[in-house]
Amino acid sequence: MSLLGKAVVAIWNDILPEGRENFIEWHNREHIPERVAIPGFLRGRRYIAEQGVPEYFTLYEAADAKVLVGQPYLDRLNNPTPWTKRSTADFRNTTRGVCNTDYSHGCGDGGFIATFRFDAAETDRATIRSMLTDALCETGKLNGISGTHLCIADSGASSLETVERKGRQVGVPNWIIMIEGGSASSVATAADRLAQQLSGNGLVGPVEFGLYRLEFALGENALQQSAA
Repeated sequence: MSLLGKAVVAIWNDILPEGRENFIEWHNREHIPERVAIPGFLRGRRYIAEQGVPEYFTLYEAADAKVLVGQPYLDRLNNPTPWTKRSTADFRNTTRGVCNTDYSHGCGDGGFIATFRFDAAETDRATIRSMLTDALCETGKLNGISGTHLCIADSGASSLETVERKGRQVGVPNWIIMIEGGSASSVATAADRLAQQLSGNGLVGPVEFGLYRLEFALGENALQQSAA
């Protein structure tokens, strides 16, 4: 299905082996619920890598980009809990993008997701956006695919210096493609086909690819029901 809302926070990270069990418990029991409780946050999802790096991919869907630079979210980023401070100290190879959703369409959610991270030449961006929209529309029709999405990062919003981020190296993606589906093989096949279309079409630098399996998801409605 289409992504919820019109903006996302997309995060890729590795975790030190000794911190993995703590990371999962913190993410499930505190961090994702904390984020989804912020007004305008609609859902949080965590995935683990089947192929590619980093090991984890987390996706937060929000009503719009204003939510992601709004005071309630900034208050959380600037007042991390003790558990958050302890857990994020084990993060490595982190990339985080605050993004507008440029294209999103599908028939449902999938248990597997492929992510592409790349950049496009400034002079070619309008042409590339049109090409990608057409390609994702066709990709969404392939067997086993439940959703295709294009998100473009806001570099200023993605690079805001906050207390939670302080002292950590965090990369910023530029353009992000996501392909969701019901099996690893169907998503991988669709991703391979799309990768061929991306090749030599005005992209700048390497295209970073990962194939991920869903581990945890929490939407605002489920959070409200659990709190009732």
